[in-house]
Amino acid sequence: HAWYRRSRRDLPWRRTRDPYAVWISEVMLQQTQVKTVVPYYERFMSQFPDLAALAGVEEQAILKAWEGLGYYTRARNLHRAAKIVVQTMGGRLPAERVAFRALPGVGDYIAAAVLSIAFDQPFAVVDGNVKRVLARLFLLNAPVNNTSFHHQFQASADRLLEKRHPGHHNQAMMELGALVCTPRSPHCRHCPVVLCCGAKKADVIGQYPKREPRKATPLKRWAAGVVLKKGRLLLIQRPARGLLAGLWEFPGGEIFPGEDPEKACRQRILRHTGLLVADIGHVTLVRHAYTHFKLSMDLFLCHWKSGRVKLSGPAAFHWVRPDRLDRFPLHKAVHKALPKLLELLD
Repeated sequence: HAWYRRSRRDLPWRRTRDPYAVWISEVMLQQTQVKTVVPYYERFMSQFPDLAALAGVEEQAILKAWEGLGYYTRARNLHRAAKIVVQTMGGRLPAERVAFRALPGVGDYIAAAVLSIAFDQPFAVVDGNVKRVLARLFLLNAPVNNTSFHHQFQASADRLLEKRHPGHHNQAMMELGALVCTPRSPHCRHCPVVLCCGAKKADVIGQYPKREPRKATPLKRWAAGVVLKKGRLLLIQRPARGLLAGLWEFPGGEIFPGEDPEKACRQRILRHTGLLVADIGHVTLVRHAYTHFKLSMDLFLCHWKSGRVKLSGPAAFHWVRPDRLDRFPLHKAVHKALPKLLELLD
């Protein structure tokens, strides 16, 4: 704990024990680096400073504030949970584990982090950083990327927990993994528990933690079309459930082996919007890695030829001026294509 107090970073969520602020920060920090989270956290908290503010806006405002951070289901779950707390719990996050754990999106990690940091409840946090520390300390052979073995790491974390100061203990363990016991080239000389480390004593640091081989990440090809009509562009909204739910994009769809991207673009636009387009020109090729697949997207600029929008699949549509695209929550692949698109439209 002394090491933690000396070394901890001046992060905005470390300055408070407000349950709401801790909750927001821990949800954002799941599978996301601290340096990425800081500006998102500060912007999110300025827009939605408390539970009432978060519960009182439309989901699209939440998605826009979350835009670019990924894992959008977390943002939607935050919104749903905030509504429940405001409507049924008097606007205060519950300090009881069962009640808090029952909220949308609250798993074991979030419950342990928030309850220990904000309420001094004796629950041990286990995330990726903590697993790495535990694996090296105790020479745990359980693979860290197989959830079937999570209970082994949880049991070790529970045994170590300093119950008098569980919040400080959990933050110290997470920071130890993030700053010292790093995946590659750990800084063992600066480690406050190096004398207790089984992997260091056995000189097998590089062999821990154990991981199971990952399956190859599938690659999907996509064709999307920017339909231009009277100076406005057609945006469509993805369905309320599934991948990137509720976000906005240009109409298109997956390209299958052997298909021509331009022809596929025309067909997908017609299928999903009922519009015929003409004068198609290639804008750019965008590559982006999502959680479970990699995307390669050909973006085309085309002109409306005939038809009225009749959606088949998308949830909604808007004809938008190019200078107002930033008002809609767009997914990352679309963002990557925008500079080239706006340059052509300028």
